[in-house]
Amino acid sequence: MKHIKAPTALTMAPYNQRELKLNGFSVVESCTHTVNNKGAMYLEEHMLLFVKQGMNILKDGKTEFVVRKNEMVFLKKATLVEYHKTGDTDQDNLYISLMFFLKDEFLQDFIKMANIKSVHTEERVRILVKPVNERLLRFFESIEPYFNEPENIDAGLIKIKMLELLYDLAGTDKNLFQQLLQMKQPVRTEIPEVMEKNYTNPVSLTELAYLSGRSLASFKRDFQAIYNMAPSQWIRNKRLDKAKEVLENTSMAVSDICYTLGFENPAHFSRIFKEHFGYPPSNLRQQQA
Repeated sequence: MKHIKAPTALTMAPYNQRELKLNGFSVVESCTHTVNNKGAMYLEEHMLLFVKQGMNILKDGKTEFVVRKNEMVFLKKATLVEYHKTGDTDQDNLYISLMFFLKDEFLQDFIKMANIKSVHTEERVRILVKPVNERLLRFFESIEPYFNEPENIDAGLIKIKMLELLYDLAGTDKNLFQQLLQMKQPVRTEIPEVMEKNYTNPVSLTELAYLSGRSLASFKRDFQAIYNMAPSQWIRNKRLDKAKEVLENTSMAVSDICYTLGFENPAHFSRIFKEHFGYPPSNLRQQQA
């Protein structure tokens, strides 16, 4: 599945979504008529997603978040998220959402300004989909006219609106408030967790390092210490083992297995499968026949 970097790629072709931007954060509006829109986003910054119309199903590894009309969810940066947007069938399949991307520096400025005492904890706050209350609904509505003339909106006013959002979020829900505090803490994820989530995705080693909160050199060093092999070799072996499992337990076509697990093409898949196991994938299909 092709993935894009968010928010960087969202305002470029072919997406061309409208954006309000200031150093420290950006707000991206997604408005489209769609029955079935799937893809993946590589989050460069923390994201608050608010769905105004339709539904968006997000997957972070094996965890799924279903965000319906007038609901929102917070997701941390350095995450690869699959999305599945569907429009409202009663509104000509219309899907509308706002995505707020927040940098660590902006969160830190807010915490200082609000005189909030940050509590560091190793325990992760559970991410939950939340209904949007009346106060936040009115805030989201107040942002929408800005997209019609972003060049005429003073940067100071946008900053005030974003601070208003953070104050509203902090006063809305204890869980959201804890997430807000935890987001500014350094993001560092265990390498096995990152690899299990992303071994079928077309991500580079540099991106895997970023997802784990490490430099590329640190990632390679820590990976070698854990697995005693190079990341590329581990990914290939993991994909091949998964392909063998799927071949043995399902009737899924070889070509579908190939592309689902991130291999280049069926010919390449068959060749390296045979090198690894000593027989081609077609042998398992013949055994099932």
